[in-house]
Amino acid sequence: MLYALMCTDKPNSLQIRLDTRPDHLVFLESLGDAVKFAGPFLGEDGKPCGSMVMVEADSKEATMAIAERDPYAKKGLFSAVEARPWAWAVKNPEA
Repeated sequence: MLYALMCTDKPNSLQIRLDTRPDHLVFLESLGDAVKFAGPFLGEDGKPCGSMVMVEADSKEATMAIAERDPYAKKGLFSAVEARPWAWAVKNPEA
């Protein structure tokens, strides 16, 4: 099943995000085909303020375990993390 990991950055934490980004990207790449797509949410100022990572996992718990291993989470970047099941209905390349 697909899960959308939606993560909200803590206020005034852009530098943590910038400093940790290379490790975050390596982590996402290490998940292989489990990651379907990913990218930052942007604030009104155009700067990153959160993340969305679409992952394929067996359960919400497995998805949250992935989120907890993310270098961003380990550095304390997020104020909130939510995993929600998602159905890819339009332009699904695997359909």
